[in-house]
Amino acid sequence: MIVPDLTNQFFAMVTEGVQKAASARDVLVVLVAPAAAEQPEEKQAQLLRRQRVDGVVYLSGTGSLPAAIHEIARSGPIVLVDEKIPGTGLPAIVAESRKGARAVAAHVLEQGHRNVAVIGGPMALWTARQRLAGYREAFAGAGLDPDAVPVIAGDYQQESGQRIAAELLAADPRPTALICANDLLAIGAMEHCREVGLRVPEDVSIVGFDDLPLSRLLTPRLTSVSQPAREMGYRAAQALFELLDAGEVGPVADLPTTVNLRDSVCPPQEST
Repeated sequence: MIVPDLTNQFFAMVTEGVQKAASARDVLVVLVAPAAAEQPEEKQAQLLRRQRVDGVVYLSGTGSLPAAIHEIARSGPIVLVDEKIPGTGLPAIVAESRKGARAVAAHVLEQGHRNVAVIGGPMALWTARQRLAGYREAFAGAGLDPDAVPVIAGDYQQESGQRIAAELLAADPRPTALICANDLLAIGAMEHCREVGLRVPEDVSIVGFDDLPLSRLLTPRLTSVSQPAREMGYRAAQALFELLDAGEVGPVADLPTTVNLRDSVCPPQEST
């Protein structure tokens, strides 16, 4: 399994699902984490190829397929998880990112927010593009011009959310809500608010995506979109075994997402 970064709880939970499915078949999982090894995906893929593994579960951190992974695909099966990579034809196990994003943005708008901004993910990634598309659908459905809503793309990391929140919240008038493409971005945005004395949600409502276990422990607890990370990993491993056993994978529906409403959103206050 290739995963970009195990410090992200979501990626770690996907990996747990892969390991659970593999253990049930007495299959050994070789875990490759390019960020932890301080090596690019291409270098790690070359090392993996020399191990002569039977197949690969690939969670892309770049939205592309390194040349070495292409070589592995010619000799063995590959299943994508969490990300689709258009043009590759590879099977992918993903969640309903667009639907979940539309639902969480609609919740923010239903609370009365109209001056909102988006902290997006890296646009090279399918998930980031799907989530932005879902937000824009919600904006249009509420009568807002999607092109008029400020969007700044981050890198799915907490520091990025903190930096972009500072930029967006410096606007006059200040946005009353920040819609963040993952929980780490949202946590970074909340940290910036604490630093400058803005209250969440009274001054700024904030929502995330992924519903990491950490999100329920924050103050305030973060409203977020839950996707079944462990189930995604489990299904990806099962799909890989289908490819190894039968040479093909049957139809796989995108896994459902749900919005977990907590304490980080409230109606905009008069003062804002």
